[in-house]
Amino acid sequence: MSEQVHKRRKKYKGTHPRRFDEKYKELNPEMYPETIEKVISKGSTPAGMHISIMVDEILEFLDIQPGQIGLDCTLGYGGHTSKMLEKLEGQGHVYGLDIDPIEIEKTTQRIRNKGFDEDIFTSILTNFRNIDEVSEKYGKFDFVLADLGVSSMQIDNPERGFSYKKEGPLDLRLNPKMGKPASEILKELSKEELENILEENSDEPYADILAKNIYSFIRSGMEVETTGQLYKIIDKTLNFIEDKNRKDLVNKTAARVFQALRIEVNQEFEVLHEFVEKLPKILNPGGRVAILTFHSGEDRIVKKAFKEMKNSGVYEDVCRNVIRPSKEECHRNSRAKSTKMRWAIKAK
Repeated sequence: MSEQVHKRRKKYKGTHPRRFDEKYKELNPEMYPETIEKVISKGSTPAGMHISIMVDEILEFLDIQPGQIGLDCTLGYGGHTSKMLEKLEGQGHVYGLDIDPIEIEKTTQRIRNKGFDEDIFTSILTNFRNIDEVSEKYGKFDFVLADLGVSSMQIDNPERGFSYKKEGPLDLRLNPKMGKPASEILKELSKEELENILEENSDEPYADILAKNIYSFIRSGMEVETTGQLYKIIDKTLNFIEDKNRKDLVNKTAARVFQALRIEVNQEFEVLHEFVEKLPKILNPGGRVAILTFHSGEDRIVKKAFKEMKNSGVYEDVCRNVIRPSKEECHRNSRAKSTKMRWAIKAK
Protein backbone atom coordinates (compact mmCIF):
# COMPACT_ATOMS: atom_id res chain seq x y z
CA MET A 1 0.00 0.00 0.00
CA SER A 2 1.47 3.38 -0.96
CA GLU A 3 1.37 6.30 1.46
CA GLN A 4 -1.74 8.44 1.27
CA VAL A 5 -1.19 12.16 0.79
CA HIS A 6 -3.04 14.58 3.01
CA LYS A 7 -4.70 17.52 1.30
CA ARG A 8 -3.22 19.77 3.98
CA ARG A 9 -0.08 18.84 5.86
CA LYS A 10 -0.28 19.11 9.64
CA LYS A 11 1.64 22.22 10.64
CA TYR A 12 4.87 21.83 12.60
CA LYS A 13 8.21 23.59 12.87
CA GLY A 14 11.09 22.39 10.72
CA THR A 15 11.16 19.69 8.07
CA HIS A 16 10.05 16.81 10.31
CA PRO A 17 7.44 16.57 13.10
CA ARG A 18 9.01 16.34 16.56
CA ARG A 19 6.17 16.50 19.03
CA PHE A 20 4.12 13.38 19.77
CA ASP A 21 0.85 14.84 18.49
CA GLU A 22 2.48 16.12 15.28
CA LYS A 23 3.65 12.72 14.06
CA TYR A 24 0.48 12.06 12.11
CA LYS A 25 1.98 9.28 9.98
CA GLU A 26 3.38 7.32 12.92
CA LEU A 27 0.10 7.74 14.80
CA ASN A 28 -1.75 6.11 11.88
CA PRO A 29 0.27 2.92 11.18
CA GLU A 30 -2.43 1.33 9.03
CA MET A 31 -2.40 4.31 6.65
CA TYR A 32 1.37 4.75 6.43
CA PRO A 33 3.05 1.30 6.55
CA GLU A 34 6.12 2.47 4.64
CA THR A 35 6.83 5.23 7.16
CA ILE A 36 6.32 2.78 10.03
CA GLU A 37 8.79 0.31 8.54
CA LYS A 38 11.39 3.08 8.07
CA VAL A 39 11.09 4.10 11.73
CA ILE A 40 11.31 0.51 12.96
CA SER A 41 14.25 -0.34 10.67
CA LYS A 42 16.24 2.45 12.36
CA GLY A 43 15.72 0.80 15.76
CA SER A 44 13.02 3.25 16.89
CA THR A 45 9.41 2.73 17.95
CA PRO A 46 6.77 4.72 16.02
CA ALA A 47 4.83 7.24 18.13
CA GLY A 48 1.68 5.78 19.64
CA MET A 49 2.72 2.24 18.73
CA HIS A 50 4.26 -0.69 20.60
CA ILE A 51 6.52 -3.39 19.16
CA SER A 52 5.90 -6.73 20.85
CA ILE A 53 8.99 -8.37 22.35
CA MET A 54 10.10 -12.02 22.06
CA VAL A 55 7.01 -13.09 20.12
CA ASP A 56 8.66 -16.17 18.59
CA GLU A 57 10.11 -17.36 21.90
CA ILE A 58 6.75 -16.91 23.65
CA LEU A 59 4.79 -18.77 20.97
CA GLU A 60 7.32 -21.59 20.87
CA PHE A 61 7.02 -22.16 24.60
CA LEU A 62 3.24 -21.71 24.95
CA ASP A 63 2.71 -24.24 22.12
CA ILE A 64 -0.84 -22.99 21.55
CA GLN A 65 -3.27 -25.49 20.02
CA PRO A 66 -6.66 -24.80 18.34
CA GLY A 67 -9.46 -25.00 20.90
CA GLN A 68 -7.41 -23.87 23.89
CA ILE A 69 -8.33 -21.01 26.22
CA GLY A 70 -5.70 -18.36 26.89
CA LEU A 71 -5.15 -15.20 28.93
CA ASP A 72 -3.01 -12.21 28.03
CA CYS A 73 -2.71 -10.42 31.36
CA THR A 74 -1.26 -7.27 29.82
CA LEU A 75 -3.04 -6.57 26.55
CA GLY A 76 -1.21 -3.35 25.68
CA TYR A 77 -1.06 -2.72 21.92
CA GLY A 78 -2.33 -6.26 21.26
CA GLY A 79 0.67 -7.59 19.35
CA HIS A 80 1.16 -10.72 21.45
CA THR A 81 -2.60 -11.30 21.64
CA SER A 82 -3.03 -11.14 17.87
CA LYS A 83 -0.32 -13.76 17.32
CA MET A 84 -1.86 -16.04 19.97
CA LEU A 85 -5.26 -15.68 18.32
CA GLU A 86 -3.78 -16.71 14.98
CA LYS A 87 -2.48 -19.91 16.57
CA LEU A 88 -6.03 -20.84 17.63
CA GLU A 89 -7.09 -21.03 13.97
CA GLY A 90 -10.61 -19.89 14.83
CA GLN A 91 -11.14 -22.38 17.68
CA GLY A 92 -10.84 -21.46 21.36
CA HIS A 93 -10.66 -18.07 23.05
CA VAL A 94 -8.20 -15.47 24.32
CA TYR A 95 -9.04 -13.03 27.09
CA GLY A 96 -7.02 -9.83 27.30
CA LEU A 97 -6.66 -7.76 30.47
CA ASP A 98 -5.55 -4.15 30.75
CA ILE A 99 -5.77 -1.52 33.46
CA ASP A 100 -5.48 1.38 31.00
CA PRO A 101 -8.99 2.57 29.97
CA ILE A 102 -7.55 4.74 27.21
CA GLU A 103 -5.53 2.09 25.38
CA ILE A 104 -7.82 -0.93 25.89
CA GLU A 105 -10.54 0.58 23.69
CA LYS A 106 -8.07 1.32 20.88
CA THR A 107 -6.53 -2.15 21.10
CA THR A 108 -9.88 -3.94 21.18
CA GLN A 109 -10.90 -2.17 17.98
CA ARG A 110 -7.50 -2.91 16.44
CA ILE A 111 -7.96 -6.63 17.11
CA ARG A 112 -11.56 -6.57 15.87
CA ASN A 113 -10.32 -5.02 12.63
CA LYS A 114 -8.06 -8.04 12.18
CA GLY A 115 -11.13 -10.28 12.12
CA PHE A 116 -11.21 -11.55 15.70
CA ASP A 117 -14.77 -11.09 16.96
CA GLU A 118 -16.43 -11.63 20.35
CA ASP A 119 -16.56 -15.40 19.80
CA ILE A 120 -12.78 -15.70 20.03
CA PHE A 121 -11.53 -12.59 21.82
CA THR A 122 -12.70 -10.71 24.92
CA SER A 123 -11.02 -7.65 26.45
CA ILE A 124 -11.48 -6.91 30.16
CA LEU A 125 -10.64 -3.64 31.92
CA THR A 126 -9.00 -4.80 35.13
CA ASN A 127 -5.64 -5.08 36.86
CA PHE A 128 -3.97 -8.46 36.35
CA ARG A 129 -3.80 -8.86 40.13
CA ASN A 130 -7.49 -9.81 39.72
CA ILE A 131 -6.87 -12.96 37.66
CA ASP A 132 -8.71 -15.04 40.26
CA GLU A 133 -11.90 -13.02 39.64
CA VAL A 134 -11.44 -13.37 35.89
CA SER A 135 -10.98 -17.13 36.22
CA GLU A 136 -14.06 -17.47 38.43
CA LYS A 137 -16.12 -15.91 35.64
CA TYR A 138 -14.50 -17.44 32.55
CA GLY A 139 -12.86 -20.67 33.78
CA LYS A 140 -9.26 -21.85 33.91
CA PHE A 141 -6.66 -21.31 31.21
CA ASP A 142 -4.37 -23.46 29.10
CA PHE A 143 -1.84 -20.70 28.48
CA VAL A 144 -1.08 -17.37 30.14
CA LEU A 145 1.20 -14.48 29.21
CA ALA A 146 2.20 -11.48 31.32
CA ASP A 147 4.39 -8.80 29.71
CA LEU A 148 5.32 -6.53 32.63
CA GLY A 149 6.75 -3.74 30.50
CA VAL A 150 5.06 -0.37 30.16
CA SER A 151 3.71 0.01 26.62
CA SER A 152 5.42 2.43 24.28
CA MET A 153 2.10 4.21 23.72
CA GLN A 154 2.19 5.23 27.39
CA ILE A 155 5.89 6.09 27.47
CA ASP A 156 5.78 8.22 24.31
CA ASN A 157 2.65 10.21 25.12
CA PRO A 158 3.83 13.25 27.14
CA GLU A 159 0.35 13.64 28.66
CA ARG A 160 0.90 10.40 30.60
CA GLY A 161 4.12 11.66 32.25
CA PHE A 162 6.07 8.39 32.03
CA SER A 163 9.30 9.76 30.56
CA TYR A 164 11.80 12.42 31.55
CA LYS A 165 12.46 12.96 27.84
CA LYS A 166 9.19 14.77 27.22
CA GLU A 167 7.62 17.65 29.13
CA GLY A 168 4.27 16.74 30.64
CA PRO A 169 2.41 16.33 33.92
CA LEU A 170 4.24 14.13 36.43
CA ASP A 171 1.53 11.49 36.47
CA LEU A 172 2.86 7.95 35.87
CA ARG A 173 -0.47 6.20 36.51
CA LEU A 174 -1.26 3.21 34.30
CA ASN A 175 -4.91 4.07 34.89
CA PRO A 176 -5.17 7.87 35.00
CA LYS A 177 -8.68 7.61 36.44
CA MET A 178 -7.55 5.82 39.61
CA GLY A 179 -5.21 6.69 42.46
CA LYS A 180 -2.93 9.68 42.81
CA PRO A 181 -0.38 10.99 40.29
CA ALA A 182 3.32 10.91 41.18
CA SER A 183 3.32 14.68 41.77
CA GLU A 184 0.81 14.24 44.60
CA ILE A 185 2.48 11.19 46.10
CA LEU A 186 5.84 12.99 46.24
CA LYS A 187 4.29 15.64 48.48
CA GLU A 188 3.22 12.99 50.99
CA LEU A 189 6.52 11.09 51.26
CA SER A 190 9.15 11.63 53.93
CA LYS A 191 12.80 11.81 52.88
CA GLU A 192 13.37 8.31 54.28
CA GLU A 193 10.37 6.87 52.43
CA LEU A 194 11.49 8.40 49.14
CA GLU A 195 15.02 7.09 49.63
CA ASN A 196 13.68 3.58 50.26
CA ILE A 197 11.53 3.76 47.13
CA LEU A 198 14.52 4.76 44.98
CA GLU A 199 16.69 2.01 46.46
CA GLU A 200 14.16 -0.82 46.42
CA ASN A 201 12.42 -0.05 43.12
CA SER A 202 15.40 0.81 40.93
CA ASP A 203 18.63 0.11 42.87
CA GLU A 204 19.43 3.84 42.61
CA PRO A 205 23.06 4.49 43.73
CA TYR A 206 22.35 8.18 44.43
CA ALA A 207 19.14 7.48 46.38
CA ASP A 208 20.25 9.33 49.51
CA ILE A 209 21.18 12.65 47.93
CA LEU A 210 18.33 12.55 45.41
CA ALA A 211 15.73 11.91 48.10
CA LYS A 212 17.19 14.70 50.24
CA ASN A 213 17.11 17.25 47.41
CA ILE A 214 13.69 16.32 46.01
CA TYR A 215 12.23 16.41 49.52
CA SER A 216 13.86 19.79 50.22
CA PHE A 217 12.61 21.31 46.97
CA ILE A 218 9.04 20.26 47.69
CA ARG A 219 9.11 21.35 51.35
CA SER A 220 10.49 24.75 50.36
CA GLY A 221 7.35 25.33 48.30
CA MET A 222 8.81 24.72 44.86
CA GLU A 223 6.58 22.93 42.37
CA VAL A 224 7.41 19.45 41.12
CA GLU A 225 4.33 19.05 38.97
CA THR A 226 5.91 18.20 35.62
CA THR A 227 8.42 15.72 34.24
CA GLY A 228 10.73 18.60 33.33
CA GLN A 229 10.72 20.04 36.84
CA LEU A 230 11.71 16.69 38.34
CA TYR A 231 14.44 16.22 35.72
CA LYS A 232 15.93 19.62 36.59
CA ILE A 233 16.18 18.63 40.26
CA ILE A 234 17.91 15.37 39.29
CA ASP A 235 20.30 17.25 37.00
CA LYS A 236 21.09 19.86 39.68
CA THR A 237 21.57 17.15 42.33
CA LEU A 238 24.24 15.47 40.22
CA ASN A 239 26.14 18.68 39.46
CA PHE A 240 29.18 17.24 41.26
CA ILE A 241 29.69 14.77 38.40
CA GLU A 242 32.41 16.05 36.10
CA ASP A 243 32.65 12.98 33.89
CA LYS A 244 32.69 13.64 30.13
CA ASN A 245 29.62 11.38 29.92
CA ARG A 246 27.78 13.41 32.56
CA LYS A 247 24.68 13.94 30.40
CA ASP A 248 24.32 10.21 29.83
CA LEU A 249 24.76 9.50 33.55
CA VAL A 250 22.12 12.07 34.46
CA ASN A 251 19.69 10.58 31.92
CA LYS A 252 20.23 7.06 33.24
CA THR A 253 19.63 8.31 36.78
CA ALA A 254 16.45 10.07 35.66
CA ALA A 255 15.25 6.86 34.01
CA ARG A 256 15.76 4.98 37.29
CA VAL A 257 14.00 7.68 39.33
CA PHE A 258 11.00 7.68 36.99
CA GLN A 259 10.92 3.87 37.09
CA ALA A 260 11.00 3.84 40.87
CA LEU A 261 8.17 6.37 41.11
CA ARG A 262 6.08 4.53 38.51
CA ILE A 263 6.41 1.29 40.47
CA GLU A 264 5.35 3.10 43.65
CA VAL A 265 2.43 4.94 42.03
CA ASN A 266 1.00 1.73 40.54
CA GLN A 267 2.02 -0.61 43.42
CA GLU A 268 3.67 -2.82 40.81
CA PHE A 269 5.62 -5.08 43.16
CA GLU A 270 2.57 -5.69 45.34
CA VAL A 271 0.53 -6.46 42.23
CA LEU A 272 3.18 -8.87 40.92
CA HIS A 273 3.45 -10.71 44.25
CA GLU A 274 -0.32 -11.14 44.27
CA PHE A 275 -0.32 -12.27 40.64
CA VAL A 276 2.32 -15.01 40.95
CA GLU A 277 0.64 -16.30 44.11
CA LYS A 278 -2.76 -16.64 42.38
CA LEU A 279 -1.35 -17.86 39.06
CA PRO A 280 -1.34 -21.66 39.62
CA LYS A 281 -5.00 -21.60 40.70
CA ILE A 282 -6.15 -20.25 37.31
CA LEU A 283 -4.16 -22.73 35.20
CA ASN A 284 -5.47 -26.04 33.92
CA PRO A 285 -3.25 -29.07 34.63
CA GLY A 286 -0.35 -28.84 32.18
CA GLY A 287 -1.13 -25.16 31.62
CA ARG A 288 1.77 -22.95 30.57
CA VAL A 289 2.71 -19.44 31.67
CA ALA A 290 5.34 -17.07 30.29
CA ILE A 291 6.33 -13.83 32.01
CA LEU A 292 8.44 -11.01 30.58
CA THR A 293 10.23 -8.81 33.13
CA PHE A 294 12.21 -5.63 32.55
CA HIS A 295 14.21 -4.99 35.69
CA SER A 296 15.88 -6.99 38.45
CA GLY A 297 13.16 -6.40 41.06
CA GLU A 298 10.48 -7.97 38.90
CA ASP A 299 12.71 -10.84 37.82
CA ARG A 300 13.62 -11.72 41.42
CA ILE A 301 9.95 -11.98 42.39
CA VAL A 302 9.10 -14.25 39.45
CA LYS A 303 12.21 -16.41 39.80
CA LYS A 304 11.64 -16.97 43.52
CA ALA A 305 7.94 -17.80 43.12
CA PHE A 306 8.54 -20.25 40.28
CA LYS A 307 11.37 -21.99 42.16
CA GLU A 308 9.38 -22.34 45.40
CA MET A 309 6.29 -23.67 43.60
CA LYS A 310 8.39 -26.10 41.57
CA ASN A 311 9.92 -27.44 44.80
CA SER A 312 6.46 -27.82 46.34
CA GLY A 313 5.12 -29.69 43.29
CA VAL A 314 2.75 -26.98 42.04
CA TYR A 315 4.72 -26.64 38.80
CA GLU A 316 6.10 -29.70 37.09
CA ASP A 317 8.81 -27.66 35.38
CA VAL A 318 10.19 -24.11 35.31
CA CYS A 319 12.91 -22.52 33.22
CA ARG A 320 16.32 -22.93 34.79
CA ASN A 321 18.00 -20.11 32.92
CA VAL A 322 16.45 -16.81 31.96
CA ILE A 323 15.71 -16.38 28.24
CA ARG A 324 16.73 -13.14 26.54
CA PRO A 325 15.83 -11.59 23.17
CA SER A 326 18.21 -12.08 20.27
CA LYS A 327 20.80 -9.48 19.25
CA GLU A 328 18.83 -8.94 16.05
CA GLU A 329 15.66 -8.13 17.97
CA CYS A 330 17.51 -5.75 20.31
CA HIS A 331 18.94 -3.95 17.28
CA ARG A 332 15.50 -3.65 15.71
CA ASN A 333 13.84 -2.69 19.00
CA SER A 334 16.11 -1.04 21.56
CA ARG A 335 13.40 -1.36 24.24
CA ALA A 336 13.91 -5.13 24.19
CA LYS A 337 17.43 -4.98 25.62
CA SER A 338 16.47 -5.31 29.30
CA THR A 339 13.86 -8.05 28.74
CA LYS A 340 14.00 -11.39 30.57
CA MET A 341 11.59 -14.26 29.97
CA ARG A 342 10.77 -16.97 32.49
CA TRP A 343 8.24 -19.79 32.14
CA ALA A 344 6.51 -22.47 34.17
CA ILE A 345 4.28 -25.51 33.50
CA LYS A 346 1.50 -26.47 35.92
CA ALA A 347 1.72 -30.01 37.30
CA LYS A 348 -0.79 -32.47 35.81
